[in-house]
Amino acid sequence: MSVLQEIAENLMKGKANDVKALVEQALGDGIAPNEVLTNGLLAGMSVIGERFKKNEVYVPEVLIAARAMKAGMSVLQPQLTAAGVEPLGVAVVGTVKGDLHDIGKNLVCMMLEGGGFKVVDAGIDCDPQKFIDVAKESNASVIGISALLTTTMTNMKAVVDAVKASELADKVKVMIGGAPVTQAYCDEIGADGYAPDAASAADLAKQLAT
Repeated sequence: MSVLQEIAENLMKGKANDVKALVEQALGDGIAPNEVLTNGLLAGMSVIGERFKKNEVYVPEVLIAARAMKAGMSVLQPQLTAAGVEPLGVAVVGTVKGDLHDIGKNLVCMMLEGGGFKVVDAGIDCDPQKFIDVAKESNASVIGISALLTTTMTNMKAVVDAVKASELADKVKVMIGGAPVTQAYCDEIGADGYAPDAASAADLAKQLAT
């Protein structure tokens, strides 16, 4: 098994320390940082994402895989920066005004990082202006909005409307998700996309960012 396959395998098992050591080994062997990222870390994370979509693994497995990914990235990030490897884009992710839930949002952040995005976590209970301010500051290409309650879900429309009324209108795509959210609601409020789960959110962000 190659060192890159070992990175992917250990990431899927959530072995953070092993992933970190293997990333160091791969770089020491002269493997390009971008290759370590794509064929090691991202390869493993994308398998976890697919399994998550099919209900073959659940939130705890995703969280420990994401933690292993973070451990690998802590070694890799400076090398990627030095090599001039750009992220796919910047994604701002937050939970809407009135909603204090963050597990779904955190999963989406991890999956987006696992998909090659730079992620800016806007936090919970975010009003429309906060999404806009953070997106401007970070030069975001995608805004992801989460809601877990039907009562707060209506606040998504305010964010979509605010982005469309701002100078971000043609630059930033808005995607939405969360337990009560549907594709029909996405169409109704004019958001750019809807994802039913965190792994799908990463795929959707890639489509929207290109």
